Amino acid sequence: MMEPMEATTTIMESTVGQGQTESQFEDLAIKCVDCADNFIWTAGEQVFFHDKGLKNEPKRCKPCKQAKNERLAAIAAAQSSGVRQRIEVSVQCAQCGQQTTVPFYPSQGRPVYCRACFLAGRSTDASAAQA
Repeated sequence: MMEPMEATTTIMESTVGQGQTESQFEDLAIKCVDCADNFIWTAGEQVFFHDKGLKNEPKRCKPCKQAKNERLAAIAAAQSSGVRQRIEVSVQCAQCGQQTTVPFYPSQGRPVYCRACFLAGRSTDASAAQA
């Protein structure tokens, strides 16, 4: 769970339901899981999440969330039309740092390798398994 890093604004929110409740929300700085930049989850956005009954705080900044939604929409459109699309994603190799492309969307927290590093790692694993 991400720790709040900054508090700047406070909003007092009253809701009338089965009884009068009052909650306090403050702006929070959260680290994006995709780009690792900090973004502000405003008190107003927190009120919206609370009103909609959403329990988890956001994991992505707005540009990364929009990019993820566009990727998912492209995949859904391709699947519904029956067209097989070849995906190419530009990434940086976790071992040598070289810029390369891969035919899949990388998972969070998993290293992605260029072809040379991937093949070198496979040959090392295969020789270790035979020994």
